[in-house]
Amino acid sequence: MSSLHRSEKSQAKPVRKGLHPRNLHNQGYDFPALVKSHPALAPHVKPNAHGDLSIDFADPLAVRVLNAALLTRYYNIVDWDIPEGALCPPIPGRADYIHYMADLLGPEQPSIRLLDIGTGANGIYPLLACQIYGWQCVGSDINTQSLENVATIIANNPTLKERFTLRTQPDKNHMFEGIIQAGEFFDVSVCNPPFHASPEEALKGSQLKRNNLARSRGEQKAKTESPTLNFGGLGAELWCKGGEQLFLKKLIRESQVYSTQCRWFTSLVSKADNVKPAKKLIRKLGAVDIREIEMKQGNKITRVLAWTFL
Repeated sequence: MSSLHRSEKSQAKPVRKGLHPRNLHNQGYDFPALVKSHPALAPHVKPNAHGDLSIDFADPLAVRVLNAALLTRYYNIVDWDIPEGALCPPIPGRADYIHYMADLLGPEQPSIRLLDIGTGANGIYPLLACQIYGWQCVGSDINTQSLENVATIIANNPTLKERFTLRTQPDKNHMFEGIIQAGEFFDVSVCNPPFHASPEEALKGSQLKRNNLARSRGEQKAKTESPTLNFGGLGAELWCKGGEQLFLKKLIRESQVYSTQCRWFTSLVSKADNVKPAKKLIRKLGAVDIREIEMKQGNKITRVLAWTFL
């Protein structure tokens, strides 16, 4: 593992409960240090209701600039940006997924290959895997505009060029077919499935999140004039027909076809109700090992489902 800014203590803040022990964000956000690394963050940083420096997490631009600052300061990735409306991932939680994948794969190996199914316009999992562990990564997506954006990020960071490649998925009904090539082998595949079944459901979920953020700031309810998705997410990034449950079913079924070409298949599962049926299907298809990895970030609990046929 690189010695990349190992554990920068940020003003002796209490450790955030639940993040992976190797996660660089266990101490919360050091806003003065982040502003120093990425001055564009400065206008967004203000004291919150408790008198602590923070940003407005309901403002998509503020969240986007915070991400760029975190990636610059802790992962040596410059000029990260996404198109307006694209999914804007919370960096600490995404880093957790990669750290848990490193644990799953066992002691450090020099040539780990990771496949990201639906890398989106942000390319976050391969970016972190390249910078934290030096893995070789492939990011796939059906959206060519999303891939063009990631290609720009890679071009702005020359050290990524040899380690992070992009592939277009030509068929929205497939995850691995058309991406994993004959004779090719991956150590792990990662995925953040679209979790809503329709755009309306996605907007409703976003409004609920905005209300929760408003309550945490001491307001009764978030303003609703123009509902926007605070973590963004256009089209396939945030919703698909059948939602997360159907997406997982397709992913699991197709993983069996490529069972000898990937050591561990994994996916985030946002909705707890989807875990049991997913495990049942994985067992039915003959996986020899299934793991459920719980990740915590503040009060939020998410889980990664991992399975192998090898």
